[in-house]
Amino acid sequence: MNYNVADLNSKRTIMAQRILVVDDEPGTLKMLEMTIKLEGYEVATARDGQVALLMIPEFKPDLIILDVMMPGQTGIEVLKTLKKQYANPPTVIFFSAKSAIPDMVEGMEAGAFKYLVKPVSRADLIQNIKSALVARAFRKPSV
Repeated sequence: MNYNVADLNSKRTIMAQRILVVDDEPGTLKMLEMTIKLEGYEVATARDGQVALLMIPEFKPDLIILDVMMPGQTGIEVLKTLKKQYANPPTVIFFSAKSAIPDMVEGMEAGAFKYLVKPVSRADLIQNIKSALVARAFRKPSV
């Protein structure tokens, strides 16, 4: 059977899992976007929680990588809003510079799959993304 490269690429795009990255720091946002895209995931970005919440119904992410400290709504507030709005919200990994134990506990108690403290190695980031997506596969479909 012959395959057209364009057809394979379009099928890959259709099958790619979707990740929304939310961070108010442009450099971090770009670095995460490029790193995750290189792994074959479809990526969208938002610079604050309000924009992220508006993007979710159309983008339908499988996973959200979410900064905790952002102007406007914090990542914790965004996650709480997601849990109120959706019966089965996207999985969330917090990605934060806040490294105190109480901050991590608050993030996990809010319902995050994982709380990663910046900086994180590329390998650790990708491993956590894969773990979150595998865990999500055992839940109901997202938004």
